[in-house]
Amino acid sequence: MPYLNDGASIILIGSSAAHRAVPGMTIYGAAKAAVISLAKGLSLDLLSRKIRVNTLSPGSIDTPVFGKIVPEEQVESVKKIWTDITPVGRQGIPADIGKAAAFLASDDSAFIVGTEILSDGGLTNLSLMK
Repeated sequence: MPYLNDGASIILIGSSAAHRAVPGMTIYGAAKAAVISLAKGLSLDLLSRKIRVNTLSPGSIDTPVFGKIVPEEQVESVKKIWTDITPVGRQGIPADIGKAAAFLASDDSAFIVGTEILSDGGLTNLSLMK
């Protein structure tokens, strides 16, 4: 904290997994829920320095990580599953998260403190009934 200027913006990375129970992701989801809570507590602790703390929570983002956590022959089918359950009809791309982070870091978000931005294509708050 001593290295941050007064008025700085801290962006913690959460996940939509903090809001949805998914088999095999219990610990990950719980850890990301803790990150969201941490942002709220730090926001209160740092108010006197006008340091804003917020959480940016992505949904499924199309990155090379899929090839590391899913067998190569299943990557495309797993990506299709995520696309099918995401209301906007696609996975996110890194630029989607980068733009949201740039907003949170900017003065344009000066009145946003201790909150979470879900950049997940509607995955958390909208439901696709099939």
